[in-house]
Amino acid sequence: MKTRRNFINLFNRGAVAIALATSSTVALVQPAPITLLNVSYDPTRELYVEFNAAFAKHWKTKTGQDVTIKQSHGGSGKQARSIIDGLDADVATLALAGDTDALVKNGGWLAADWQKRLPQNASPYTSTIVLVVRQGNPKGIKDWDDLIKPGVNVITPNPKTSGGARWNYLAAWEFAKRKYGGDAKAKNFVAKLYGNVPVLDTGARGSTISFAQRAQGDVLIAWENEAFLLEKEFGAKFDVVAPSLSILAEPAVAVIDRNVDRKGTRAAAEEYLKYLYSEEGQDIAGKNFYRPAVSEKAKAKYARQFAKVNLFSIEQSFGGWSKADKEHFSDGGSFDQIYTRK
Repeated sequence: MKTRRNFINLFNRGAVAIALATSSTVALVQPAPITLLNVSYDPTRELYVEFNAAFAKHWKTKTGQDVTIKQSHGGSGKQARSIIDGLDADVATLALAGDTDALVKNGGWLAADWQKRLPQNASPYTSTIVLVVRQGNPKGIKDWDDLIKPGVNVITPNPKTSGGARWNYLAAWEFAKRKYGGDAKAKNFVAKLYGNVPVLDTGARGSTISFAQRAQGDVLIAWENEAFLLEKEFGAKFDVVAPSLSILAEPAVAVIDRNVDRKGTRAAAEEYLKYLYSEEGQDIAGKNFYRPAVSEKAKAKYARQFAKVNLFSIEQSFGGWSKADKEHFSDGGSFDQIYTRK
């Protein structure tokens, strides 16, 4: 009997020892937590707060590793410059591909073929540009040509620093070019429009604050998702006007190769961007008023919240971002020619 008890005790001690050893082994192989930095443009704050939480859960389930995602926001062009100047981004989710291309040209932060790495030219969601007016639309704003009328104050950010502002500028230009005929007429139209702009904020969110909280201007030229957020936050204080023609905005996303390879975060950074194309990622995009790019389920779910607008692409009307940047936003380009700071 005593022998049996001794055997049982030895067995139990052995089991405990094995359990402790196993526990220690698990603890030893538990991957260390990592942190990713997503450098983005102004209006994506709310989108990525929700998406980051979903991705952290997904990554933990898939790998057992904890990941924290930090966010940095500002005007898209300014954010690109920050990365070039050393901001330690793992991914860039900027407003336009031209800003990401600047990271290729200025320091080789990522490979030139970055848009080929993900579906839809690395644009997991799209948007467009709309007009936001005060409740009841007291100035009777219906389309782009109402923005050049005397006495109409227009709020839009600076296209030198804001990607959203460049979408705004080109949408107005193309409208005028089609309606009035030719680039010369379009240039004159846009000059009149900016003559009605009392202040140029550096980013889209700054312009939204100027319009909504500081009560500046009669109409805000805004990202579609910003317009919806205003309605959601302030209720009936604002109305959204869908213009007859607008631009298909395709914000693009990319891994910053030089940084992730140095930090050892490539696997997580690549998965982070791929997860934007997942069903959950696409649903979060739609919930935050971006147009899902790949999920038919999400497209159908959120279709009713988006106005049907006649959209044109940057490639169709301006020959792509490289050409548009050179002609309109480089030093001495059309914007510099038409805008006189007050």
